Amino acid sequence: MWKIDLSKQADKFAEKENINDDQIQLLIQKFINYSKGLDENIDVRKMKGKWKGYHRIKIGKIRMILRVDFKERVVFVDRIDYRGRVYK
Repeated sequence: MWKIDLSKQADKFAEKENINDDQIQLLIQKFINYSKGLDENIDVRKMKGKWKGYHRIKIGKIRMILRVDFKERVVFVDRIDYRGRVYK
């Protein structure tokens, strides 16, 4: 079982935009399946620069930046925001 932690910023944005926990869990499950090599319809990129070690999931105009620890089976969602503001 994977543990999913959300930062205060990510939780606040999800609540404001009516993104429920089930939607976040579904996206993270798709990401995990994609990482295992399974065929999933998800737009994921490894981050570079100051975000090295993180991954970005694209959901329309919204971006989710997360860090994954495969050994401990923990996903930390650092930010969820619109594409113009998420990387700042």
